[in-house]
Amino acid sequence: MSRVINPETAGKQRKILLRGVVLAIRTLMQQKVQDELSRDLAAFIGLALLEIYETVNASVAAWEKRDYWVKADRYRMEWRWTEQYGKPLCEAVLQEDWAVIPGLIAQIAQRVMTVDLPQRHRLGEPWIGAWEQLQDTYPSSAR
Repeated sequence: MSRVINPETAGKQRKILLRGVVLAIRTLMQQKVQDELSRDLAAFIGLALLEIYETVNASVAAWEKRDYWVKADRYRMEWRWTEQYGKPLCEAVLQEDWAVIPGLIAQIAQRVMTVDLPQRHRLGEPWIGAWEQLQDTYPSSAR
């Protein structure tokens, strides 16, 4: 029997999500007023950052099996910013605090400015419905 190779690795998923975040930030920066699209964009950015943080544990699992604890911890610390910006952004979007959101988006943009987004990307508009997904993820009782 041959090995089963999973083409959908955590690294590929992280790369796609980062590109989606960059695209969403660019689109959000072009918005003149805050509307439903702005809420979807900001919600997508927050949810994507939290999902990126979750992929880090999957990437580090192989290193921890081989007792590369220092390498695993360094990698986690390298990606910790996604959780540090993702949670407050999700909370701000849920509260519709548009005084806080632009500052967080600017800090996130500084972190992802090195991500290359091809002109002919096939990402589409992954933020459609992100506001509803955010509300489902964090029910009103948790707010």
